[in-house]
Amino acid sequence: MPISSINPYNSEVLEEFIEFKDHQIEQALQDGQNAFREWSKTSFSHRQELMHKCADVLEQNIEKLSKIITLEMGKIISESRAEINKCAWVCRYYADHAETFLRDERLDVEEADSYLVYDPIGIVLAIMPWNFPFWQVFRFAAPGLMSGNVGILKHASNVPQCALAIEGVFRESGFPEGAFQTLLIGSGKVPKIIDDSRIKAVTLTGSDLAGRRVAERAGKNLKKLVLELGGSDPFIVLKEADIKTAVDTAVKARMINCGQSCIAAKRFILEETIFDEFIDLFDKAFRGMKGGDPMLDQVDYGPMAREDLVAEIGHQVEASVNLGAKILTGGERPTTKGSFYKPTILTHVKPGMPGFDEELFGPVASVISARDAPDAVNIANNSRFGLGASLWTQDRDNAWELARKIETGAVFVNAMVASHPKVPFGGIKDSGYGRELSYLGIREFMNAKSIWVSG
Repeated sequence: MPISSINPYNSEVLEEFIEFKDHQIEQALQDGQNAFREWSKTSFSHRQELMHKCADVLEQNIEKLSKIITLEMGKIISESRAEINKCAWVCRYYADHAETFLRDERLDVEEADSYLVYDPIGIVLAIMPWNFPFWQVFRFAAPGLMSGNVGILKHASNVPQCALAIEGVFRESGFPEGAFQTLLIGSGKVPKIIDDSRIKAVTLTGSDLAGRRVAERAGKNLKKLVLELGGSDPFIVLKEADIKTAVDTAVKARMINCGQSCIAAKRFILEETIFDEFIDLFDKAFRGMKGGDPMLDQVDYGPMAREDLVAEIGHQVEASVNLGAKILTGGERPTTKGSFYKPTILTHVKPGMPGFDEELFGPVASVISARDAPDAVNIANNSRFGLGASLWTQDRDNAWELARKIETGAVFVNAMVASHPKVPFGGIKDSGYGRELSYLGIREFMNAKSIWVSG
């Protein structure tokens, strides 16, 4: 079966690729192993030079690379450009800080000279999603390569051009053969690759179902794993909030990437005293959004990435309505071509409905009323997911207290949840485990080795 690159705006087949054969996979594993032997011995200054070059290559080719993203998965072009710039940012961040993050640490031991040192471990397999096809990869690859590890990428099958372009960026930047490679394969070939002794660790960003399958295989092989899975992030607005600013941010937090983001706000939990004010502004903003050709700068949202995703979000909305939810706006496909779904607001959403219990990976917002702040936190925590949360209030002291009670990997107060190179990123519960970014991210795939010297 060929791996097809399809434009979701018009269903045009952009290009088709032949899936890698077993001998090509074997060659990639061997090339990666050979590269690691040499790359792990290189100095931080050499790695830093190449990683800064990588950032330069990204910025110099921003229009070309952004166009590939938009054509292949439908993200509006302005967001694609922002994604490439963010990748350059994370490259420079780790180029400048990796050596500090991995510096030997003297331990407070009286009996001996004792240190904690960080050693690279080898090839890390990255199984990455289509929704942020460059950023998800670079936030693993930049710290990974700066640490002395090497990477093999199994990207989502609907973004093969992005996958190959990323490999091309590292090649153009001067990284050695085998340091970063792309495998064009389907998911059926992943288990055998995880089994291979040359693969030392796995990182996956995707659905919780995919995470469970990969975790089972990695666990069988006793291999380190980082999982960044789905989310049903709460966006909590309390009566002390700046409502207009909260609404403006809520629209962006729900509609970024046409709602196809793990950390997109999905459940909007509003204290009842400000419910009507918020929902009126929120509804007006949703109705005013303009969809269309994602290559045009003036559109607000593009198509969803695939036809099956449109069908899935439609089924979730329909099932929620059948259980008592109400459609305030949207709730259907437009008559235009492409994999579009109208921006949708569901009200009267309760536990037991897909709009509450499941991850809505598309432009659908679930709105829920809460009696007060404690009730809002309880509603937020009533989820099997725990990736991020956004909390809106001008009572700063109360915000700190409430944030500690929200069961997620991150809480952003008076801001939308976002990934940032300096801030650890990851979730709890069915949203996964482990952390990316910051100093924690670069240490995930290192051997933290204790050295004890007596005498």
